[in-house]
Amino acid sequence: MQNQNNALREEASSPTNTPVRPPHGSPWLAVLSVAIGAFALVTTEFLPVGLLPAIAAELGVTEGIAGMMVTVPGLVAALAAVLVTVGVGKTDRRYVIWGLTATLVLSNALVALSHSFPLILIGRALLGIGVGGFWAIGPALSTRLVSPEAATRATAVVFAGVSVGTVAGVPAGAFIGELFGWRTAFEAAGVVGLLVLLTQMYLLPKLPPEKAITFRQLPELLRVSKARLGILATVLVFLGQFSAYTYITPFLSQVTHLGATTISTLLLAYGAAGFVGNLIGGTLVARSVRTSLIVTGITLGVAIGALPLLGANAWAATALVVVWGVGFGMMPISVQTWIFQAAPHAMESGGAVFVSIVQIALASGALVGGMTVDHTGVSGAMALGGALALAMAVLIAVWAKDDGQPSVKLHAVH
Repeated sequence: MQNQNNALREEASSPTNTPVRPPHGSPWLAVLSVAIGAFALVTTEFLPVGLLPAIAAELGVTEGIAGMMVTVPGLVAALAAVLVTVGVGKTDRRYVIWGLTATLVLSNALVALSHSFPLILIGRALLGIGVGGFWAIGPALSTRLVSPEAATRATAVVFAGVSVGTVAGVPAGAFIGELFGWRTAFEAAGVVGLLVLLTQMYLLPKLPPEKAITFRQLPELLRVSKARLGILATVLVFLGQFSAYTYITPFLSQVTHLGATTISTLLLAYGAAGFVGNLIGGTLVARSVRTSLIVTGITLGVAIGALPLLGANAWAATALVVVWGVGFGMMPISVQTWIFQAAPHAMESGGAVFVSIVQIALASGALVGGMTVDHTGVSGAMALGGALALAMAVLIAVWAKDDGQPSVKLHAVH
């Protein structure tokens, strides 16, 4: 999980919106360092997705158990999003970002060097701290580095890092893993993380906090009935997405019988389709968030759910994976816009809660999908994911009776 609601909330809470001047170079270089940090985090969080078969084979675990490499950081990130938001208090946000990026470096080093699966999971737990903490406070900081007029553009730059990580990170990791081994992929991610950390230490200025968040403020989002409905929809669709997506590589290998290079290329196409989905989702939420959620659920449900039936055919599997990518691109902007349209007054505290919910759903999806893979096979995980996504569409179609225009304009999170 990546979150522009946090950017908006801190921007809104700033009394002066005066940009903080970086010590070296242009403010946009500092923004870029945050964007590259987002890229590194997204890439590392989902890196196991393209490497599961190789990891499972070397460590002597099932692919379902290997999927814990996605589950563990998601669960830890859910806690970190809240604990970091509250716990950092009045600490200079520059130091917080440095510390969170450092967990990325340590995580990749531990995973790359460990031959024990429990130690690897500890390394992935470290990553969860970085992921949760970064999405709770990181994107918001980019708006403080530039003038108020350029704040939206700065946030867009950060989320471009997310998009690049989604499109290129996982297939690049799978490609490196195929050529040099899966450990090399994590080593490369660690090197990128170290370079990002050094860049941030050089470019980021002092970033004193503007307002501290307390635990008492966190439940505010949950008191709004429309927001609660959106949270349930979020849980269903993220469960469906990651119960299936975590095991897309084993499915394409075992059922579609594609080679590693072809799978990497198809994952790249999946990510590129996500760009298109993001544009479609942005257009739909401007008209009707309810419609956007329903279309997202149906797109994901049909594409994922049809894979067990048609996925043995390479051309059919390719088409379904691309459509799946479009649905994935629509998903975050749709659920996020619904929730913060429902409770714009709760944006101050709601960002950390939303990040936690997304990460719990993501981790739980990977866990349930892994259990399904181990008991029924990879096709079972696809069927489960499709059913959960369709359930979200039904939930919104039946229970979401009202739908106004979005009160804030948000961009995709991952």
